[in-house]
Amino acid sequence: MGSPKLILASASPRRRELIARLGLTPDAINPADIDETPAKGELPRDYARRMAREKAEAAASDEGFVLAGDTVVAAGRRILPKAEDETTARQCLELLSGRRHRVYSAIALRAADGTVRERLSETMVLFKRLSGREIDAYIASGEWYGKAGGYAIQGVAEGLITRIQGSHSGVVGLPLYETRALLKAAGFEIA
Repeated sequence: MGSPKLILASASPRRRELIARLGLTPDAINPADIDETPAKGELPRDYARRMAREKAEAAASDEGFVLAGDTVVAAGRRILPKAEDETTARQCLELLSGRRHRVYSAIALRAADGTVRERLSETMVLFKRLSGREIDAYIASGEWYGKAGGYAIQGVAEGLITRIQGSHSGVVGLPLYETRALLKAAGFEIA
């Protein structure tokens, strides 16, 4: 009979690449357009879970399962923004320089009947103490654009990270272990 249909609620090429590592190709891409403003006092892990769930609900379909995810970079209780300009990227990198931070990557899988399953990956990342020159070079790379916390671990920034504890794929944008477990529980055939 085969696996049920899988709809990815994201236009992110990184999420498509990551899900392909599980041997899966989404049957459809349906990016969810939702308000991503954190609620007042909302903790980063709760925010990540809520965003994944709301994206899955926004892209709901009666034709199969909707997989949605959200990745949040947090310095303590502070949720760092997606860097849309150089100033924001620079502020994020200066804040993260030489300190440990957490990356929460939440996923939600919504079935056609409305049932939602969720998982959360938590990863600790430590940047080396960054010099002004290193920050300038990273800003010049452009990799920071649109990335939570102002960096992409799968690029140049990986050479600036001294330690990672947890899911590398979760920091990229889709925690593969958790995604695989969620999909298997829903009946997807995965080797």
